[in-house]
Amino acid sequence: MPRPRKFDEDAVVELAASAFAAAGYGGTTMEELSRATGLGKQSIYNTFGGKRDLFLRALDRSTSTHVDRLTVELSSGTSSPLERIGAHLDALAITFTSEGPLDSLFTKATVELGDRDPDVAEAARRAYRRLEDEYAGCIEQAQTAGEVDAALDARALATYFVAVTRGMEVLGTAGADRSVLLGVGRAALTLLVK
Repeated sequence: MPRPRKFDEDAVVELAASAFAAAGYGGTTMEELSRATGLGKQSIYNTFGGKRDLFLRALDRSTSTHVDRLTVELSSGTSSPLERIGAHLDALAITFTSEGPLDSLFTKATVELGDRDPDVAEAARRAYRRLEDEYAGCIEQAQTAGEVDAALDARALATYFVAVTRGMEVLGTAGADRSVLLGVGRAALTLLVK
């Protein structure tokens, strides 16, 4: 009879996501995953199937976190849709230039493996599509409210905002100043202003 697990799988996946975000997939060894999660290598294999399977679960968690955060930021509050997008861009500029580790697994995995790992590429495409859906929904609300020209293609603008925000993340990771990222976000917002 197998012994019951004495750890929280979700917590382990979150710890692994931080390890992968810090060093990338290729730079994270099983020993480092064992240290980061507090589990022995065999427990990782038994529970998650190994490094790659744990990585894919961590990537799924990271992408879901990004989408969930965007959903909250674009749907909460009493401000107008355009103001919500602006506040979201400002919040990202602050997050991407804050001290401490940045959960960049989502973007890091896409850059590191998206061109050669079909599972990572598919996870990225799904996540980018979900992000686009959130932006498009808010842009359409802004069009309905008369804040954004109704003739503009909301889906194309949504894709543009995904590209801008992922670029802001890369710039922030590379050490760009907060004022630079705030400027990028505000410049992007001008495309929407009627």
